[in-house]
Amino acid sequence: MNINNYITSSCTISNNEVSKDGAVVFKHEGASPADFLLSVYQNFQLSYPKFYKMDVLSKLGWLAAEVLLMDSFDKTAYSPAEVGIVLANANSSLDSDLRYMKSVADIASPALFVYTLPNIMIAEISIRNGFKGEGAFFISEKFDAGFIENYVNDLFNNDNLKCCICGWVDVLGDDYKAALFLVEKEQREKAMLFSKSNMDSIFGGDN
Repeated sequence: MNINNYITSSCTISNNEVSKDGAVVFKHEGASPADFLLSVYQNFQLSYPKFYKMDVLSKLGWLAAEVLLMDSFDKTAYSPAEVGIVLANANSSLDSDLRYMKSVADIASPALFVYTLPNIMIAEISIRNGFKGEGAFFISEKFDAGFIENYVNDLFNNDNLKCCICGWVDVLGDDYKAALFLVEKEQREKAMLFSKSNMDSIFGGDN
């Protein structure tokens, strides 16, 4: 039997803006993606030295998760195995792959090679928060909210998870976008139904 699940928080990062639950919380116009992501990190006064070693894709996903969970997530309500992460994008780790291939022409960079798999981003978020539930990464041409809805609901309905961070994180060159959703079973204040239509609405018009 399907039981309703709820989006209790959302975060989008694109076009040099960070939004949480539909409201812009930070903007830095004219900055390059790398400079913009650093300014997000500094604006929210985050402290995590490993951030500086991450590739751009991991930085984007990690920052989106930080904002997503900020002031809206009670980690003590779940065991580590009850929280999972399900993400997708169109370009896998191609941004890091290309940077790594450029480094090979001189001296191959082990620091870049580490990030030539997109699921490393899930690992970075999980390590930061101590999450140990299911982690899955999918590649699709565009954001497929229907697939995400069905996959995450199945995890919930089969008691594999009680909470999930899901959505889209993609980077290639100067193009980047993150749209993350915190999904929980409990209908909290201002929560909305976890559904394809609500995810598409939050994601925006370019999906």
